[in-house]
Amino acid sequence: MGRRNVLKFVAHSATVLEIAVQHGWMPGARYTNLRDVKRFSKLGFLDIDWKSYDFRRHLAAAEVTRPLITVARDIEERRDLKRIVDQAYRLLEFATHVVVVPKDPLLEARLCKCIPTEFLLGFSVPTKYGGTKLSPKAFRRPVHLLGGRPDVQRRLADLMPVFSFDTNRFTLDAAFGDYFDGRMFRPHPIGGYRNCLAASLKNMTSLWATYHAKAIVKRDG
Repeated sequence: MGRRNVLKFVAHSATVLEIAVQHGWMPGARYTNLRDVKRFSKLGFLDIDWKSYDFRRHLAAAEVTRPLITVARDIEERRDLKRIVDQAYRLLEFATHVVVVPKDPLLEARLCKCIPTEFLLGFSVPTKYGGTKLSPKAFRRPVHLLGGRPDVQRRLADLMPVFSFDTNRFTLDAAFGDYFDGRMFRPHPIGGYRNCLAASLKNMTSLWATYHAKAIVKRDG
């Protein structure tokens, strides 16, 4: 992978995107709501509506926005692998990178071989709402981390080569006056939504400043 900065994305409100861009992050949006990213010359991350996924709508949004990264539908069952990879190739016509997210444990043993190398691997960071159950150590190619706490994301980067990540967890805490201090969430000394956002973004950026993913050369057997 070489030495390069990890790409950082957030998909949220206009206020969050404005502050995030000031800290070197790139704007993101779901294909269902592109309103807040129209002011930016380049869309960083095109996210999906995973509960009610519509491939045609996703593809149309990718064609219009030409994102740096977008993510294909999760592979919940191995039998869906070919169909989702085919969709990922369609998305790759309009996006610089496409993330494929394996979630079926049956894919773990030959993960890097069954998913074509044209795609980033996606790892859904575990939360109370779910997440990827495959071993992080199975992800030996460039990875995009999807969601989750910033401290958990950074720990995962010690187990897999992280290319990029997206998160909006810090926006939820900011609404309650908390910010991420580089290790955990805590009350902001002054308070205020914008202050919490700015402090969290600054500390998350610093957390990744010295990270350089190591290329992993071991191949699937």
